Amino acid sequence: QTTRAEFDLPEYSVRRRYQDFDWLRNKLEESQPTHLIPPLPEKFVVKGVVDRFSEEFVETRRKALDKFLKRITDHPVLSFNEHFNVFLTAKDLNVYKKQGMALLSKVGESVKYVTGGYKLRSRPLEFAAIGDYLDTFSLKLGTIDRIAQRIIKEQLEYLVELREYGPVYSTWGGLEVELSEPLEGVSACIGNCCTALEELSEDMTEDFLPVLREYILYSESMKNVLKKRDQVQAEYEAKLEAVALKKEDRPKVPTDVEKCQDRVECFNADLKADMERWQNNKRQDFRQLLMGMADKNIQYYEKVCDTA
Repeated sequence: QTTRAEFDLPEYSVRRRYQDFDWLRNKLEESQPTHLIPPLPEKFVVKGVVDRFSEEFVETRRKALDKFLKRITDHPVLSFNEHFNVFLTAKDLNVYKKQGMALLSKVGESVKYVTGGYKLRSRPLEFAAIGDYLDTFSLKLGTIDRIAQRIIKEQLEYLVELREYGPVYSTWGGLEVELSEPLEGVSACIGNCCTALEELSEDMTEDFLPVLREYILYSESMKNVLKKRDQVQAEYEAKLEAVALKKEDRPKVPTDVEKCQDRVECFNADLKADMERWQNNKRQDFRQLLMGMADKNIQYYEKVCDTA
C-alpha cells in the first residue's frame, strides 16, 4: 500500500522470486552508484546449520527480503528510483529485464565506465577512517558468525544425542518398577532440556545469524561504494594533473574536469549521509538483537534449572 503520487494505484499485489530481487539490486547499483544499496540475503546457506528447503529457512528468507525492501523504502533517494517503482508495480517484470541498459541514468553510466587506469594517491582522512572501520567491523562480525555457526551445529548434534538418551531411562523404568519413578523423572528432565535447547538453537538460527550475515554483507556493499568513490577521485586527480601540465600560464579547467569534480563531491556527500544512516540503523538493530539474545539465554537457563 502507498499514498505516494508517483504510483497510479494505492495498492498493488505482485509475485516476485529471488532472482527478481537480485535484478532490482543490480539496477539500483547501476542507477544509484553513489549510494549504499542494502544487501540481499545469501541464496545458499551453510550445510549442517540450516536446511534450505525447510519451512524455517523459507520464512527466514522471506523476512530478510521484506527487510531489504523496507531498507529501500526508508531511503530518501532509493525509494524514488524508477526501477524500484517497476519492481513494486509491474505484473510482468521480464519486459523490463529485457530492456537492459536502456533505463540506466547518466550518472550511473558515467561511473560504470570509469576505467581502471587511474590510481588514487590517497584517500581523504575521513574516508580512510571509514575504510579502516569497515575492515575491523567485518572482521569481528565474521569471527562471531563462524563461532555462532559452530555453536549451533554442536547444539544440533547434542540434541540428537539427547533425544536418544532420554528414552533409555523411560524404557529402563518399565523394566524395574522400584526405580520407575526416578527413571521417568530423569527421562522427563532430559526431554524438557531438549525442548529448551531446541528453542534456543532456533532463535539463534532464525534471529541472530541473519542479522550478522546482513551486516557482513552490508560492510562489503559499503566498501564497494567506497572503491567507486576512489575511482572517481582518481580520475579527477589525473585530469586535473593533465590540465596543470599544459604549457599555459593560466590553463582553463575543461568542462569534463568540472563534471568529474561534481561527481566526486556527489559521492562524498551521498556516502557520508548513507554511512550516518547505516550507523544509526546498526546501533538500533544490534541493541535489539543482543538484548533479545540475552533474554533468550536467560529463559533457556531458567527452563533448565526449573527442570532440574
